[in-house]
Amino acid sequence: MPVADQAGPRAGAADLPSLDRLLGTPELHAAVADFGRTQVTAALRRDLDECRTAALAGTLPSDALRPAAFGERIKTGLTERNRATLRPVFNLTGTVLHTNLGRALLPEAAIESVVQALTTPANLEFDLATGGRGDRDDLISPLLCELTGGEAATVVNNNAAAVLLMLATLAKRREVVVSRGELVEIGGAFRIPDIMTHAGAKLVEIGTTNRTHAADYRNAIGEKTALLMKVHCSNYEVTGFTKSVDVSEVVEIAKPHGVPVAVDLGSGTLTPLERWGLPHETTVQETIAAGADLVTFSGDKLLGGPQAGMIVGRKELIARIKKHPLKRALRVGKLTLAALEPVLRLYRDPDHLPERLTTLRLLTRTRAEMAAQAARLVPVLAKSLGDAYTVTAAPMVSQIGSGALPVEQLPSYGLAIAPAGGGKRGSGRALATLEAALRGLPYPVIGRIADQTLWLDLRCLEAQDEMRLSLQFEELRA
Repeated sequence: MPVADQAGPRAGAADLPSLDRLLGTPELHAAVADFGRTQVTAALRRDLDECRTAALAGTLPSDALRPAAFGERIKTGLTERNRATLRPVFNLTGTVLHTNLGRALLPEAAIESVVQALTTPANLEFDLATGGRGDRDDLISPLLCELTGGEAATVVNNNAAAVLLMLATLAKRREVVVSRGELVEIGGAFRIPDIMTHAGAKLVEIGTTNRTHAADYRNAIGEKTALLMKVHCSNYEVTGFTKSVDVSEVVEIAKPHGVPVAVDLGSGTLTPLERWGLPHETTVQETIAAGADLVTFSGDKLLGGPQAGMIVGRKELIARIKKHPLKRALRVGKLTLAALEPVLRLYRDPDHLPERLTTLRLLTRTRAEMAAQAARLVPVLAKSLGDAYTVTAAPMVSQIGSGALPVEQLPSYGLAIAPAGGGKRGSGRALATLEAALRGLPYPVIGRIADQTLWLDLRCLEAQDEMRLSLQFEELRA
């Protein structure tokens, strides 16, 4: 809405140009070329209505009626209106697998495969050997079986869907035994008991929050028992006076009764992480080797691939799951499969995984590398912020995120920003203002506020993006 300068000349309603006249000016021709006549016409009508309202109120500056002014307003408004809603951001939160920021970043091999699937026909459900209809799961199930030791595999759109499909197939109107200490709630208030209910299964809770014994599983098995289920403790860890039962022991309890054992690993990894100095996380292979009949896990967490939910395990159980009507509703499309296959193939060569798998590369970055980046970025940001804030390079800690290894921290380095003066009064408002300004940049910068400081953790800033971040810091001056 144009606002009049108190000392400048005002325009009246009679001074407003017609819509057709404006559309014929060179300034609006340029807007039509960029955004199309339909959008420009609608935007002009809105702008003229606002100008008329301002003119009747006596607040419309005469300069607002110049064709160049109309052209600038229309261009600015339509540029914002047509800006993509899903936008790239700098993840400087310190959380590598940040659920709200898209979790795992795909490696180059997966990106190339997705581009090819986007632009060419592919054998999604076509058997090239026989010329007949194929099964889309066959594109990745042999790889999943090879890497996990499972007899068969299938894939759906996320791990919650995998658990839902498994329960709906094998436990409808029957009982599923789960330890109370494993009744997790994942992001968005999705809870294991709720998934059980919607799958038509009856939850049988055993043990207590902190202690569950083998006898609890034995005593819970009855005629209506469909599954004994273990669930990975995502986002938290029970410590202190605790007791849980290993998968292998649960398998031995279930065997005499012919009851399958299912394990929801949540994050799921296909290789031991400790070889790269990371904390140990139970792998899918270890779980299958321990005797689990079915294992579900995610594709976009520690695996480092696209959003997907995998189910691996016994052939006859997977076959039943694939025949359930929900399988078609929850199936993945060609883009997911195009991204997932090359990611899985990377695991055939674990020696080169850190340089080829983006997630692992970010998790294994050295603090020295990030400290060097921080030293280069401090003067750039300090110059843009001026005297209002102090910027220092500082050690900090990152986390893996998305429920994986929830209490483990990774040594990191980044930028610590505090209001100048060192006092606490007004610091919260000043930091919130700066945090919002960083989020409002053309390429938004996302950090975190804690302890009267805005922290910009550089763990997820790769070398090729450092210059772009510097340019965004310089934008703050505007």
